[in-house]
Parts: sequence; structure tokens; C-alpha cells
Amino acid sequence: MSQEYHNTMTEENCNQLRCHFTWGLEIENSEVPDLENRIREEIEFLDTKYNVGIHNLLAYVKHLQGQDEEALQSLKEAEDLIQRQHADLSDTRSLVTWGNYAWLYYHMDRLEEAQTYLDKVENTCQRLASVFRYRMECPEMDCAEGWALLKCGRQNYERARVCFEKALKVEPENPEFSTGYAITLYRLDYDINHVISLNALQQAVRLNPEDTYIKVLLGLKLQDVKREDEGEMYIEEALRSPTSLMYILRYAAKFYRRKGCVEKALPLLERALPSMPFSADLHYQRGLCYRELVFQEKNHTNRWPRWQNRENKDELVQPAICEFQETLKLKPTFEMAYVALAEMHAEIGQYREAEDNFQIALNMKDCADHLKQEIHLRYGKFQRFHQKSDAKAITQYLNGLRIKEISLSRERLFNALENLAKKCLHQNINVVESLGLLGLIHKLKGDMDSALQYYERALRCTNLLHPDF
Repeated sequence: MSQEYHNTMTEENCNQLRCHFTWGLEIENSEVPDLENRIREEIEFLDTKYNVGIHNLLAYVKHLQGQDEEALQSLKEAEDLIQRQHADLSDTRSLVTWGNYAWLYYHMDRLEEAQTYLDKVENTCQRLASVFRYRMECPEMDCAEGWALLKCGRQNYERARVCFEKALKVEPENPEFSTGYAITLYRLDYDINHVISLNALQQAVRLNPEDTYIKVLLGLKLQDVKREDEGEMYIEEALRSPTSLMYILRYAAKFYRRKGCVEKALPLLERALPSMPFSADLHYQRGLCYRELVFQEKNHTNRWPRWQNRENKDELVQPAICEFQETLKLKPTFEMAYVALAEMHAEIGQYREAEDNFQIALNMKDCADHLKQEIHLRYGKFQRFHQKSDAKAITQYLNGLRIKEISLSRERLFNALENLAKKCLHQNINVVESLGLLGLIHKLKGDMDSALQYYERALRCTNLLHPDF
């Protein structure tokens, strides 16, 4: 048998495996460093029974970086965990790890060792009566695939959801499947009028009463649905537990920042940062806290007071700018960090820098639709309130509304456009266009009667009406 034939057959057999090398994980090259850092944070700080998969994912990420020996070490750690935590189900739990071993050895041109792991998979599949030679169709494998997809970013979330749903159909009370499903729905949950994750999070907490990570996510979701006091009970309960404390501090801080208690949020982030200095999310959360302080000061003094000199204003804004810059150094694909940074530059009159950062955010690849809406909304506000251009603001609000995704940002776009149109109408500025805008808003909302009333008012003023209306 020729070496080329042996190589081809090994590759064909490896392609039948279910593991990280065959799941089609979508990971941009620029995202790999941040992904590796988040994986390491989870390994070190998240106390969970479900961490075999994270070692497998680290192995795959190491391979993507050309570090195959380090990848083999991560797979060994996964094997050791399986023996310690799942000895009764070690063969089933090992299938993904063995598949990753086979692929790694294949890429290292160590075909005999690759075949050894292919044989392990084949023997297990035979023993468990799989209809496939090198793959098992079972809820444990669906769950493992779901975890991998979930960790690799929002472009994979819908596929992760399908995996966990498939697993839960077989075992609806399985704590691990429930946890993965709840976290996935939480990540996909951005329409405040159609919350999809609350029931799943409550179910996951019921099945995993010691899991503080799930508790803080439930606390945040309860805050989203205006049940803040109930949510705070879960946050406080999680903070009293030593389990996963460093990992959950950022989520507790987010809860208190959104509640308006920046003085409680910042110390939590300060506590976590020494343990996780390379966490883009921690720096982003700190930046948001400093931004909130800027806005609190601005609102307290009714805009910036005329007497306040540029140096004092810079001193308030600079910590937020530094944190957002650090965030982007660690994760250059973080769209909303560019937006937040742009807003802080705008606050101190650095409009060129603000424009540059807005443009980066607007031109990001693979940006989720609800985030595109949010970017158009905030860029529109920049045009209206800092650049004093109502026309450009309207353009951005309309651009955001052309994205049909139902989300909180879409509601806010409607409100921003309606407020601007009514202001112009009240001031007798661009009356026809303002009436047309109000008609369009009601048309997009499905209220055709109100839309027609505004269009008729506009037509009474002139026969000319923009075709968009």
C-alpha cells in the first residue's frame, strides 16, 4: 500500500468522525487569540462539571495556531478529566477526544497513531451498535458539538441551539444539556418583547442549583424583564458562593451598572481584573462603568457646564477611552467597543476620531443584524447631537430600520426617528418630510390607518413626496 493511498484513506476515515475538526466551527483568524484567552479563563476560573469539551476546544485552537504538541497535551488533559469525572461512561465521553487525536496525528503525518485512535472510535461504535463505522448519533455527541459551537462566537449560536434542542428531545431533564441550551438562548435573546431564554434559564438553575454562572445569567435576564429585585436575589446568592467567583464578577458588575449603581459595579471589576488582565470583556465592562460616570456628570450639570475647561472634561472621559482601547487591542472584532470609544471621543470634541471608529463599526464583517441596528442608532445620535445634522441622523435611523430584525434597537430607532420628526414638525421645519417620516414609521409598524393620515396631511401641503414614504 503506497504512502499516498494510506494518507488518502486516513483522511477519508477522519472525515467521518464527529469532533472539532469536522464540525465546521466558524472562527476568524483575528478572533483566535481572544478565543484562546476566554478558554483559559474558563478552565482556570469556571467551576463546572462540563469542562472536558473546553480542553478539546483548546486543543483545536492550538492546532489552528500551528502548535500541535501543545494541542496533544490539551487532549491528554481531557482524557484525564474523563477518567476522573466520567469513568462509567468513559468510552462514549472519549469519542470526541479520540476523533481530535486522530485528526491531529493525521496533520502531523503520524498515520499509525492516527489509525490507533480511528480504531478506538470504530470499536466503540461497534460495541454501542452504531450504524456508522466512525461516528455515533447520540445526545452526548450533540451536546459536545453544541458546547463547541457556543464557545466559538455568535455566528455559531443558531447551530448550537439546534444541537442542544436535539439532545434535550432525548433527555429533557439532563442538567448539562439544559445548561448549554439556556446559555445559548441567553446569547440569542435580544428582543425584549419576545424573551426566549427566561424559562430555559430557570430550568437550568433548577437542575444545577450549585451553578453560579447560570444564576447570574438568570439574574440579568430577570433585570431585562423588569423583575430587578428578583434578579438581584440571584446575583447576591451567586456572590456569596466561592464557586466560580472570579468568573462571575463581571456579570454581577453588569447587573449593578445597569441598575445605576456604578459604585458597586466598579469594585467587582477591580477585584476580577488582576486574575484576568487579558479579558476583553472585563475591560469593556470597566469602560462602560466609566462611560456611565461621564453621562451621570453630564446629566447632573445639564450638559457640560460652560465653565468647565477642556482639561477637566478630558480627565473624566479618558479612563473610559483607555478601557475601550484596551478592549480593542485584545479583541479587534468587538463592534460595540468601537461605538463606545467613538462616543467618548465625541464627548470631548474629537470628532475625527469618533467618525473613524463609527466607520470601523459600520463596516465590520459578519455583524449580527441587531448590532447593526444599534450601530446605526448611535451613529445617528452622533450626527444629530454632536454634528448637528438632522438630515444625516435621519439617514442613519432609516438605514437601521431597513434591517428587519425584531429587537430592542429597532424599537429605539423608531422612537429616535419619531422624536426627530415631531421636533421638526413642531418647529415648522421641513413639514412635508416630517409628516412623510411619521407616515413611514407607522407604515413600518403595521399601523396603516395612522400612516395614511400622515401621508394625507403631507399631500395637502404639497404634491411632492419622497418615494420612500
